[in-house]
Amino acid sequence: VVDIGGGLGIALSTDGVGTKILVAQMMDKYDTIGIDCVAMNVNDVICVGAEPLSMLDYLAIENPKPSFLVEITKGLCRGCEIARITLAGGETSQIQEMIKGKREGYAFDLVGMCIGIVPLNQIIIGQNIAEGDVVIGLASSGIHSNGLTLARRVFFDEMGFTVDTYLSPLGRTIGEELLEPTHIYVPEIMEMLRSGINIKALINVTSDGLLNLLRVRSKAGFMIEYLPNPQPIFTLIQKYGNVPDEAMYTVYNMGIGFCVVVD
Repeated sequence: VVDIGGGLGIALSTDGVGTKILVAQMMDKYDTIGIDCVAMNVNDVICVGAEPLSMLDYLAIENPKPSFLVEITKGLCRGCEIARITLAGGETSQIQEMIKGKREGYAFDLVGMCIGIVPLNQIIIGQNIAEGDVVIGLASSGIHSNGLTLARRVFFDEMGFTVDTYLSPLGRTIGEELLEPTHIYVPEIMEMLRSGINIKALINVTSDGLLNLLRVRSKAGFMIEYLPNPQPIFTLIQKYGNVPDEAMYTVYNMGIGFCVVVD
């Protein structure tokens, strides 16, 4: 958060989508990956109690295929609609010599940069957490945008599945499940903040999983007494990859995509 005077702060975030992009290439489906890009940024901005306002995108591509670019833009626009922000602009860079992927001519990387605003006296960083406060977990929409490298290795390299392999516990193909967009928590969190609830901390559960709870500015620890069963995608990754619990809960959100600490 940058102090811009007048008691206001600008919250800034930048993040990408990671190797989920490779799944999009394997599926030859690009209209949702932009939602992930928006989500990875706005879900971080709200963690200080800021309201996201706008974002930019940076798209590095192998070849400038018009239909392919339109599909990526559809996802970015849809993500911004959900987050209630504008897509103010961006940059597209053709770097054929540098970027390679899973589908010839369709390699790309997508990164976003988001800006939000928060009164400096309303910044939330966990500074008021006290013994007896409660952690509320909000469900994830699945794997989100972390741990796709491990998932791809388990399903495609070790098991020999393809993105079109149908798994009954998922109720759809592996590719469809892995490409499910990251949930955008902006509407829910903004409603909570505006309702006057005394929120002590806001935690986006990404890489490192629930260990992100330790990012708060508090010496308090957390006793997690109840966790719902994770979605089938996590159970299958652990089963087929023989992945220990500790690794699963470090790499993945395990069904909880965001946490709110309250009285």
